[in-house]
Amino acid sequence: MQYQLSRAVIGPFLRTIGRPKVVGEQNIPAEGPAILASNHLSFIDSIYLPLMIDRPVVFPAKSEYFAAKGPLGRLWAAYLRSTNQLEMDREGARSAQATLEAAVEILRAGELFGFYPEGTRSPDGRLYRGRSGIGYLALNSGAPVIPVAMMGTRKMLPPGAPVPRPTRIEIRVGKPLEFGHLAGEPPARARRTPPTR
Repeated sequence: MQYQLSRAVIGPFLRTIGRPKVVGEQNIPAEGPAILASNHLSFIDSIYLPLMIDRPVVFPAKSEYFAAKGPLGRLWAAYLRSTNQLEMDREGARSAQATLEAAVEILRAGELFGFYPEGTRSPDGRLYRGRSGIGYLALNSGAPVIPVAMMGTRKMLPPGAPVPRPTRIEIRVGKPLEFGHLAGEPPARARRTPPTR
């Protein structure tokens, strides 16, 4: 209920300034778990992707966002809480592992989980090498990985910008990649085995 209410409140404004378009939404399953693996250009990626998908999406969000100050920061924190986003403490390897384990439980419950394989926002808009967290999620949950490309969000709200500016947003969703057959395999063997398409 809170999720739908948040979309109803903030959705019209975001649609007006972003005129968002989704290509390939049919690749997201109507039910069951899936990992939406996206590039990360701006913190509003975590707003636009859930806004444009019919199913709720849980994203990990760093703990600083939940305690943000100022009008925009407080609005963002309220949105994160109302949509049940996963608070993430990025201090230390143990905290990162706890976040991954919580994400696996979310996937095992049949939900969609949004994930940024690069681990943080791109400093210049280019795509960088992914980290091992995405592999951990896929191998331990059995959920398919769905590649997502966010376009235009960095132009709308680049790092350090105080307010968003009108820019066309496009989201491209690729076909699911299945890795369930690798569950339980040693990491080295799993890395050598190509994904099925």
